[in-house]
Amino acid sequence: MLGFAATAGNSVNTAFTNGVCTLQFVKAHRAAYSPRKASILYRIPSVFCGNMVSLVKAMSAAVEASPATASLKGNKQALISVSDKQDLSLLANGLQELGYTIVSTGGTATALEKAGVAVTKVEQVTKFPEMLDGRVKTLHPSVHGGILARRDMQNHMDALDKHGIGTFDLVVVNLYPFYEKVTSSGEITFEDGIENIDIGGPAMIRAAAKNHKDVLVVVDAKDYPDLLDFLKGNQSDTHFRRKLAWKAFEHVASYDSAVSEWLWHQTVGDKFPPSLTKSLSDKRSLRYGENPHQKAAFYVDKSLSEVNAGGIATAVQHHGKEMSYNNYLDADAAWNCVSEFPKPTCVVVKHTNPCGVASRDDILEAYRLAVKGDPVSAFGGIVAFNVEVDETLAKEIREFRSPTDGETRMFYEIVVAPKYSKKGLEILRGKSKTLRILEATKNEKGKLSLRQVGGGWLAQDSDDLTPEDIDFKAVSKKAPTEDNLSDAKFAWLCCKHVKSNAIVIAKNNCMLGMGSGQPNRLESLRIASKKSGDEIKGAALASDAFFPFAWNDAVEEACQSGISVIAEPGGSMRDPDAIDCCDKYGVSLLFTNVRHFRH
Repeated sequence: MLGFAATAGNSVNTAFTNGVCTLQFVKAHRAAYSPRKASILYRIPSVFCGNMVSLVKAMSAAVEASPATASLKGNKQALISVSDKQDLSLLANGLQELGYTIVSTGGTATALEKAGVAVTKVEQVTKFPEMLDGRVKTLHPSVHGGILARRDMQNHMDALDKHGIGTFDLVVVNLYPFYEKVTSSGEITFEDGIENIDIGGPAMIRAAAKNHKDVLVVVDAKDYPDLLDFLKGNQSDTHFRRKLAWKAFEHVASYDSAVSEWLWHQTVGDKFPPSLTKSLSDKRSLRYGENPHQKAAFYVDKSLSEVNAGGIATAVQHHGKEMSYNNYLDADAAWNCVSEFPKPTCVVVKHTNPCGVASRDDILEAYRLAVKGDPVSAFGGIVAFNVEVDETLAKEIREFRSPTDGETRMFYEIVVAPKYSKKGLEILRGKSKTLRILEATKNEKGKLSLRQVGGGWLAQDSDDLTPEDIDFKAVSKKAPTEDNLSDAKFAWLCCKHVKSNAIVIAKNNCMLGMGSGQPNRLESLRIASKKSGDEIKGAALASDAFFPFAWNDAVEEACQSGISVIAEPGGSMRDPDAIDCCDKYGVSLLFTNVRHFRH
């Protein structure tokens, strides 16, 4: 708002020349910055001069009384425009107590007025009405000039004086709820999405953040108390200002990444755009990374595609110590694996590899069998279930003794399940103060999988295939029985979650043994066979990739050990050798045409 005064100390001079009355208005400037007076001449027909003198005096008095001129007289001025009005009155009252004049827009101004806070509407500053259905409110030199002007540059301050623009010392803005709108359960039209893209807000935030040396910028209501404390102390802490500026730019960057993701999906829909921006939110600092000498933190992916899409990152922790870096990796591996099985299933994981898996109608039996698969590895591991943990199951988890000696109570780092009964949760909490109890939702299919390498990222579709999605084609003379095929599918699904080179041996919906992470497939087979013991007779074997050799190698050793059926992708130039070897030993061989490398 411009302050007007007539020339010669607010008097109004009139001059009559050729029937024209000239009134001279002088802008009132902040004395702190410049004593100069810039004049604006209005030529008005003399017939109106008598009445105009009274009118001008009234206008001048009204303008002088207006709070919009506060910044022109050296008072502090805050610009507030927020969609999220949490603690708004707390902030505004605190600012007014500190002597701030508050300028605000539309709904924010209305909310402040209802709360009894004195407000100058932004139209009084810009002398221009809101237009284009609210698209243009603050995009004006009187706003951005007051934000961007450097106080230590005289030419900047002279420019403000020349144009009668006041400075802003604080900008509090948060943006239209675009993220919430486009991720809501109800459908939103493309046009509605576009209208929820904020323009003026990001412009003000960026302007204030750029000029943070002179202008404080706040985008998060959680920062209001610290802001008021800072202002009450009349501090000049550069670090505090820079931290707010960083948060402001991060806020806008995250907002823009959501808009970009949504618009790409609306326009093209491909998972692999020419450029990709991910917004990550710090969930917690971790004690350390994979090893104690490595610092670490855990971030949640705020991409639109991850909203309500499940996964261990959004799991609720009901009990236990804080999650560690390795805990997250192991819990993720266990949860992803157990979630794929259709029947009640228990999965035990150690160092991201499933060391025990069993499916049964009775979840208690599944749990016992999963632990029995490798009780040594299961001790100190992660236990995951795809069904509710009720009172009975919780008691079994709490009291179960190791199959190795029948005495040692099993110890676990984490239990993860989709749900817990009230009593079940109470019982599990009593097992150990440190036991981490997680409640998670299943990962949606079709996610984009990202993995970092030095200087870049690899992106791929998530591996969502299950046995129901593929064809287990018999290529040997001996066809598999119904039980053989069921065992082969179970082994194949387990194998999908084992680090390559991976071999899994299973029977009756229970994993007997697995070999993982070996540089050659033969060694993985030998490890899996050793863990399976005598139960290997009549079992199914699954391999994550084809066998490069058959005779005197993995295929022949498997056949000689008593395996009944082998499931592998096929595709080797020596596939005929594998078929001939299986035919020699009377073993069924199934080709899946699907590889499951896991690195």
